[in-house]
Amino acid sequence: MHIEHLAIWTTDIEQMKDFYCHYFGAVAGERYVNLKKNFQSYFLSFEKGPRIELMQMKDVPETANDIYKQFTGLIHFAVSAGSEEKVKTLTAQLVSDGFELLDGPRWTGDGYFESVILDPEKNRIEITI
Repeated sequence: MHIEHLAIWTTDIEQMKDFYCHYFGAVAGERYVNLKKNFQSYFLSFEKGPRIELMQMKDVPETANDIYKQFTGLIHFAVSAGSEEKVKTLTAQLVSDGFELLDGPRWTGDGYFESVILDPEKNRIEITI
């Protein structure tokens, strides 16, 4: 078995699609629209690994979780940049472009080199080798 995709509810699906395509090299599939449910989505594919499904529907409420605190449930996903230098470069670019850095880049106690940033809708992304 393997993880096929992860889904993210979003309030601005086009902004989120552009973010993941621009910074992480995702390729967006065709936008799916269900007018009856007022739902739309994109599947984003990467060079390898699971896809991300971005979804938007008017009546889905924003999260009540504090983005600066840990909480139970899915808290982040990790994207492999390929090297320590690429982690540093991508992190610097994201920070320069106004995205919030929560941690790193740094070596962790369990052997990962990583940084943690927030995407445009405050989801945590771990950028690692």
